[in-house]
Amino acid sequence: MEQTGFPILEVSKFASTRDALQAYSRIPGAWLKACRARRKHWWHISLRPSLSGVSTGVVYTGSVNFEIELNLHASYLSARTSDGQALQIDLHGQAAAEPEAQLRRFLLAAGVPAACAPTTDDATQVFDGYSCGQAQNLGRALAGVSTVMDAMRAGIRDETSPLGLWPHHFDLAMLWLPGDKIPGQDPDDEEYADVQMNFGFTFGDNMIPEPYFYTTAYPLPEDFPARELDGGAEWFSDGFTGMVWRYAHLLEVTDPAAALLSQWQALLDEGRQKLANQSTRG
Repeated sequence: MEQTGFPILEVSKFASTRDALQAYSRIPGAWLKACRARRKHWWHISLRPSLSGVSTGVVYTGSVNFEIELNLHASYLSARTSDGQALQIDLHGQAAAEPEAQLRRFLLAAGVPAACAPTTDDATQVFDGYSCGQAQNLGRALAGVSTVMDAMRAGIRDETSPLGLWPHHFDLAMLWLPGDKIPGQDPDDEEYADVQMNFGFTFGDNMIPEPYFYTTAYPLPEDFPARELDGGAEWFSDGFTGMVWRYAHLLEVTDPAAALLSQWQALLDEGRQKLANQSTRG
């Protein structure tokens, strides 16, 4: 039965739409990488959930500021500038190079510095199976997961990352960072020095070709998780090591949002205890 915020997702119906949206999400992601100063754990290149999809948030350039949104509800890519100019590009499965070129012309003509422009995207793949209805469905699922992830983040007093949609893998994720450092690692290299757990969701990839949730820990403690996983979640070790909970299995429980929050919270509590035993306070 379909649940509010967690629609039924069928890979055979949404795969082409997912691939198109991933290609389109890389357009604003490229502008973030080119325009924003680097932030730790590469947070500057991830997109943020918005009311209609995902957005760059405001990008400050020192002259004309702008924002780019990938609207999943109505299938368009939009941009707004601080001086009131706006652009909307309808998405229908066209190659990403087309909206990328339109967006580039608009932002540069609006006065965004050329130094902020990323390398031209020459992606030519056309997504003939694109469906606006499936884009809406994926957007609803993303919003549902974002709601749970935000609720979990609100209850954590340690540092957490922003909720970020990563264009390269097209997954939504959040890091928990207790502030501990891993002995023997360069403390200035946060990718390898920071103790962390990653809580995320993806619409499927080469390892698992269906939507799934994941949780990883770094460094991976022995015997983690020690507890039995709920609701059909499983321990996965083919390509990455962590908890995997397939989206279809989540829909089988009575209250998916509550179950997901409970599962993630239990893993966080266990990870907090075990990771503290193999790290040093930074």
